[in-house]
Amino acid sequence: MRRIAFAGFEWDTGNHAKCLKHGLRPEEIEHILSSGPPFMAPDVRNSAVEPRYIAVGRTPAGRYAFVVFTPRRRAGVVFLRPISARFMHRKEINQYEKAIADAEE
Repeated sequence: MRRIAFAGFEWDTGNHAKCLKHGLRPEEIEHILSSGPPFMAPDVRNSAVEPRYIAVGRTPAGRYAFVVFTPRRRAGVVFLRPISARFMHRKEINQYEKAIADAEE
């Protein structure tokens, strides 16, 4: 797991609408990325233009969610820009919980 130090979030109509489309509010996404740390890994397949990361965490209501984001630096300060987010399916949750349990053994 890797932690990224950041000063805030970068939202606009594009990423806001895309995240809402899948049922996650910006506050839930910000909670996942700022509490934790969430499970985080590079999204190598989709990082051709800029580095992207995948984060898995829980909303304040306890639902697992999957968030893709990129860190953006402005005037020496890092902001996280969520690209997309969605709730995880039961099969994904089971795989994630098994991987975490295996890693803890």
